[in-house]
Amino acid sequence: MRPIESSLYHQIAPFDDSTNDLHPTVILLHGRGSNEEDLFGLVPYLDPRFLFVAARAPFYFPYGGFTWYDLQEIGTPDAKQFNESYERLTQFLDDVQKHYPVDPQQTFLLGFSMGTVMSYSLALTKPERIKGVVAHSGYVPENTTLQFKWNELRLTSFFVAHGINDPVIPIQFGRRAQELLLRTEAPLVYCEYPIQHQISEESLRDLTGWLSKHLEPA
Repeated sequence: MRPIESSLYHQIAPFDDSTNDLHPTVILLHGRGSNEEDLFGLVPYLDPRFLFVAARAPFYFPYGGFTWYDLQEIGTPDAKQFNESYERLTQFLDDVQKHYPVDPQQTFLLGFSMGTVMSYSLALTKPERIKGVVAHSGYVPENTTLQFKWNELRLTSFFVAHGINDPVIPIQFGRRAQELLLRTEAPLVYCEYPIQHQISEESLRDLTGWLSKHLEPA
């Protein structure tokens, strides 16, 4: 299947499109200075029952790759770029669920770093659209104008992973996300790893198992 034109450039991992079945789907959101191909490297390790769609952030990063927004400081996105990325990501979710054989009841987000920030922004404002989020090495974008639906997260699950030695987004941001989510009814798994700003073999194994566990029976 060829990618449609949408608000975000994207790619789709090969999948069985010989039937009219709807597929559980994972939308992959990369970090700053990368592109849509980055997290595709995880696909061979993830559950093959998923359809995988990888989006590209909309802004060029001066040092190569793409970014979702500029930073004022860690935890504080540039408001104009962040809001545009959020709007484009929201439209992208609409397009993906409308034009691809996506099961809207089994749509997951998997983000790394800034991709995690964008995953939180979408899931916390539109939890009815997202079944689960893998949030690796990121933070909840509290310093924005988004209105989060903290009281409506009962059916949206979260797997939050962070490196204890992360020099880019320090561990306290992961712990803050845990603190915020523990105040809600959202099912939460929170894990810390002895790593820096990266996905390790251990965290990959854990998030892979978490995603598979949350698939509904065929």
